[in-house]
Amino acid sequence: MSARTRTRPVHPADSGVDVRLPWWALALPVLAFVALLLLLTGPTDAQAASGGSGPVSQTVELLHRLLAHVAP
Repeated sequence: MSARTRTRPVHPADSGVDVRLPWWALALPVLAFVALLLLLTGPTDAQAASGGSGPVSQTVELLHRLLAHVAP
């Protein structure tokens, strides 16, 4: 007794490739790149101990205010 095998269709339905990515598949690498860029361009001295506001802390504060505004 032989098992049935599936055959591929002779003519594919579409000749082009249709790939749809979720929104986070593009947003996460961009966010990681921006975070690393901010870390590289930030000041070299330790401002966290002195209470200074560097670009990373400003970005985190901006995100915090944005999220507080969007989701009360």
